[in-house]
Amino acid sequence: MEKIKAVIFDLDGTLANTLPLCIQAFRQSVEPLLNRSLSDAEIIATFGPSEEGTIMALAPGYYDKGVAGYLQFYENLHDMCPVPFEGIKELLQTLKDKGIRIAMVTGKGKYSTDISLRYFGLTHFFEWIETGSPKGARKAEGIELILDHLNGIKKEEIMYVGDAPSDVTASRKAGIPVIAAAWASTAEPEKLQELKPDALFYTIKDFSNWLFEKI
Repeated sequence: MEKIKAVIFDLDGTLANTLPLCIQAFRQSVEPLLNRSLSDAEIIATFGPSEEGTIMALAPGYYDKGVAGYLQFYENLHDMCPVPFEGIKELLQTLKDKGIRIAMVTGKGKYSTDISLRYFGLTHFFEWIETGSPKGARKAEGIELILDHLNGIKKEEIMYVGDAPSDVTASRKAGIPVIAAAWASTAEPEKLQELKPDALFYTIKDFSNWLFEKI
C-alpha cells in the first residue's frame, strides 16, 4: 500500500458505539406509533438507507412524526454513548497535525450525523461529510464524491475505514483501499474477513500504530 494522504471514515461502529443508541431511538419513536414492540433484528434489517428510510420501512403511515420523534430521542438519549471510542480523537488529531486530509461517508442522515459529531466535539476534523439517503445505501456514491474533492491525490493514497461488510464492498466499487474496523461490540469480523479488506483491526491502538507508519 502506498503512503496514505487521505482517510475517509464511517461513523456508527467506527468512531463511536452509536448503534445501540440508534436502535433505542428507533424503538422509542416507532413502537408507540405502531402500538407493538420491535426486535433489534427487525430494526437492523432496515439499515442501509438513512434513518428516514428506516422510518419509511417500519412506519410508512407515520413518516413525519416518526422522523421527528427519532431525531428527538436520538439527541435526548445520546448519553448512552457519551464519548467516541477511546483513541479516536487522538487519532484524528494526529492525522490533522500531519496534514492528512480527513473526510466522512456515513449512512446516517445529516441531522443525526450533525448531532453526534457536535456531541463528541469531532465536527472540525472533517473537511467533507457525505451522509445517507432515505432511498437506499449510497456509500459508494458518497465515496466517489469525496474522491472528486481529493482529485489531486491518487486512489491508492486514500483509504476508507468502516465496520460493515457494505463498507468493504462500497470501497472496492469506488476503487480505494479499505480497512475493516472490528473494534465495536457490534462488528462481525468473520463477515468482514470473508470480503478480504486490505487490513482488519480489532483495536484502535493497533490500527493507529499501523496507519502512522503509512503516512
